[in-house]
Amino acid sequence: MPSPTLTTAWQSLLTHRDEMGLPDIKAWFHADPERASRHSMAVAGMLLDYSKQPVTGKTMSLLVNLAKAMNVPLWTQRMFAGDKINFTEQRAVLHVALRNRVNRPIVVDGVDVMPNVNRVLQQIAVFSDAVRGGGWRGHTGDLITDIVNIGIGGSDLGPAMACAALKPFGDPRLRTHFVSNIDSTHLAETLALLNPASTLFIVCSKTFTTQETLTNAHSARRWLVEKLGSDGAVAKHFVAVSTNTKAVAAFGIDTANMFEFWDWVGGRYSIWGAVGLSLALLIGKERFGEFLDGAYEMDQHFCTAPLAQNLPVTLALLGIWQRNFFGAETAAILPYSQALARFPAYLQQLEMESNGKRIDREGKPVDYATAPIIWGEPGTNGQHAFFQLIHQGTSVVPADFIFALSSEYPQSDHQNKLMANCLAQTEALLRGKDAGEVQQELLKMGFNAEQVNHLTPHRVFPGNRPSNSILLDRLDPKTLGKLIAAYEHKVFVQGIIWNLNSFDQWGVELGKQLAPQILADLAAGLGADEHDSSTHRLIGAIARRHGGKQ
Repeated sequence: MPSPTLTTAWQSLLTHRDEMGLPDIKAWFHADPERASRHSMAVAGMLLDYSKQPVTGKTMSLLVNLAKAMNVPLWTQRMFAGDKINFTEQRAVLHVALRNRVNRPIVVDGVDVMPNVNRVLQQIAVFSDAVRGGGWRGHTGDLITDIVNIGIGGSDLGPAMACAALKPFGDPRLRTHFVSNIDSTHLAETLALLNPASTLFIVCSKTFTTQETLTNAHSARRWLVEKLGSDGAVAKHFVAVSTNTKAVAAFGIDTANMFEFWDWVGGRYSIWGAVGLSLALLIGKERFGEFLDGAYEMDQHFCTAPLAQNLPVTLALLGIWQRNFFGAETAAILPYSQALARFPAYLQQLEMESNGKRIDREGKPVDYATAPIIWGEPGTNGQHAFFQLIHQGTSVVPADFIFALSSEYPQSDHQNKLMANCLAQTEALLRGKDAGEVQQELLKMGFNAEQVNHLTPHRVFPGNRPSNSILLDRLDPKTLGKLIAAYEHKVFVQGIIWNLNSFDQWGVELGKQLAPQILADLAAGLGADEHDSSTHRLIGAIARRHGGKQ
């Protein structure tokens, strides 16, 4: 594929942007009473309102032309068919197979993957029933009360986010914990909360060699054996999500309790299968099935809806418009839901690990911006932290506001106040407040003319700041599945338009390769000559302070 910047569609968008000038979205609302309905879509219990974006009907038509020019429909077909579109690793990209609820055959290297997918999903269901029903007990016969997922990256962020989001639907007897950081504080503070006799550890590592995960797993194993007094306890308190049978067995885990996943599922896309074991244990097999159902429903919409009425495609195109034509360097994810507190962190990996790249599919450096920096926190906390910058800062930050109509924990008027705050922020970003409004406000407050002139610039809001509103009927397992899948497909579409391979992550490898040598140097107390002078000096400083002992 050529660079997107060489397409007629891209050039037409540049011309359109220049003709548009500085967008006055407020004026567009005044001129078109139907603007909100023209620039919104409802899909399976989700409403996307993008009318506060700097787009017109012509903008969206030109953006759809860009998606067509970059062959988004063809690449979508290729992904769902099991083609090896992750060409740098010669792998298919089939997280969609894990939630293929109609068992449509999907063939990779001449083999239908669905029988293995269904086998693992059934294994998850049986194990979930056993733990939740009391058939699976600890070494001393205690019921399991705590589940600790030990993983990192995609083996942590997805299940940690989903378990937090769906806690109201979980078994009240079960608590989930997530340990990812190799910093011993993370594990120690988690273990301090636990009774070893009733704790189940899930070691989540495809190769069973990931340094952070295995370091934490071995430390957890030592803790358990010390507390329960027997190596035999490991088999009743540890299970594995992995493909390395030999290493799992050597650890002391019965390989019958090893849950498989495959190289055609990337870590950040893996929550739908074995990596989602902690979620399945928490909410049960039926609810986990609903979670998969929701994702499948979004898959069907993505595959069948015309580009102009396609929710993930629309999210992707709006992001392209902001990133490449208005120069937005960041994008904020603002869930007005405490249950989605980890959703921004989850999307950081999904978007920046997928599309944070500077080389296109032909191996050439790109001459256009790719993934923005993703960040955010739940509302209303963010309002009292960084919204100052979004409203009055020098950077325009496109934002996705995500909120649900109802709460699983209804308390008087909390939910109405939450939604009112959310809507008020999107309206304030759009409307702003001009100098005339500020002056009238200050005069009514009793300030004199000199004070008014002095204070006015500080209280002006420029407005016309872009946002999307995503309204959910309810944050339940099915809806969360839809929401995650929508963002997965958004990232995929953007990767296709940017001519990237969104499914490798070579950028995480170099530091991993360098770490073992530095670890050896720290142990020896002396930096090797091949290090730069800064690293060499830091190794020496650490060695002097710790006596070379790590």
